Amino acid sequence: MQRQIVTDTGGRLLRVHVHPANVHDRWGGKALLEGLELRHWPRVRKVYVNFGYRGLRREAEGLGLELEYEYHPEVTEAWMYLGMIRLLVKRLASAA
Repeated sequence: MQRQIVTDTGGRLLRVHVHPANVHDRWGGKALLEGLELRHWPRVRKVYVNFGYRGLRREAEGLGLELEYEYHPEVTEAWMYLGMIRLLVKRLASAA
């Protein structure tokens, strides 16, 4: 199984789409964007994706979103970990 996930810059989960592993990321990303309810998140304007999602520009523009490709996946992974760390620190601080 593969997961396609949309989070905001704070690491909060907005949407998840799970599909079989033999489906290309582009098609999983398309299904993810099609089901995205932007009325719940009116401030979302840009989507950062890795190069495996190329070909989604039309779907993103149809939702009024700008699509930006990340060509260095190690940078994307680092930002993901930083977002998770930030979320964990906030939860730990609120529990104290």
